Amino acid sequence: MHATDVMTTRFMTLKPGNTITEAVNRFQAASREQGKNVFGLMVTDDTDRLVGMLSMYDILLFVQPRHADIWPELEDEEQATAFEALLGRVKSIRVGDLMTTDVVTITPQTHLLAIVDIMIKRHIRRLPVVRDQEVVGIVYISDLFYHLLQQYLG
Repeated sequence: MHATDVMTTRFMTLKPGNTITEAVNRFQAASREQGKNVFGLMVTDDTDRLVGMLSMYDILLFVQPRHADIWPELEDEEQATAFEALLGRVKSIRVGDLMTTDVVTITPQTHLLAIVDIMIKRHIRRLPVVRDQEVVGIVYISDLFYHLLQQYLG
């Protein structure tokens, strides 16, 4: 049982120059296409080589107010104004500004139990599958989870 048994070979990617607005739209399109929520996408360069990953977490981390602990003390109107300003900043930010560049990858022949180990130890929910520097798929933790349940629990 290897990555090839659970990887998705139809996937969308982002480019470092895409805006965060374009990335969010791509998250939604990927979710519709795959029939499940997609929380992160691979980022590739102009030659389609993997250069990073962008997740919703990366975006939320950027828009999180620096002094989030005082938010409960603010009036609703003050919160709305502050949050609107934070979201406004995102429009000018590019994927390359927020993406994670230290990406853990696997090969098509990586054993499923090794994938589970990587995902658990590193708190990773998606792993790009790379062969000869070319992205050939992605393994989502949900696909891996349900595949293993089917194999072992019937």
